[in-house]
Amino acid sequence: MTKDYWNDRYKNNQTGWDLGAVSPPIRKFADGIENKELYILIPGAGNAYEAEYLFKSGFKNVFLCDIAEIPLNSFSLRNPEFPEQQMLHQNFFEIEKSFDLILEQSFFCALPVTKRNAYAQKTSELLRSEGVLAGLLFDFELKEDGPPFGGSREEYLTYFSPYYHIEILEKAHNSIKPRLGNELFFKFRKK
Repeated sequence: MTKDYWNDRYKNNQTGWDLGAVSPPIRKFADGIENKELYILIPGAGNAYEAEYLFKSGFKNVFLCDIAEIPLNSFSLRNPEFPEQQMLHQNFFEIEKSFDLILEQSFFCALPVTKRNAYAQKTSELLRSEGVLAGLLFDFELKEDGPPFGGSREEYLTYFSPYYHIEILEKAHNSIKPRLGNELFFKFRKK
């Protein structure tokens, strides 16, 4: 899954994961964050509606990362005031910054299963002490014809438990209708 693969998905409008807006569970979580100075990363951000929502809500240290330039360009056109240096056009696994919060929205479940443990480890490395990884994970049978590839609560615990205190990992109650019952909201705190 190279940058060409993802750029082609955007070119051909094969972006079924893209809601066209911030997802309700992430919006609710973001609305509860009081510290607007947090350094926040959104990996595999795509069109980055979460970053747009956070930035327009007063969070100025929002960073988005995507290997594909098409969604980053789209985001930049929608948000010309967003600092260019906070749009990371690179492979997530090559980021060398540190953050207080990483927001997950469909990136993890787009990764091949062989990369999932590396994702859990990398997020832990990127987070400062007591940092938080939060967001949504798909909750449906793991399949080979993704992305998204799906997964289960039990599987996710095997990846994240070594690095995080599991504060929340439960069915999202406010998902959009097509995803209702198929998303887990989570909040993990770095050990």
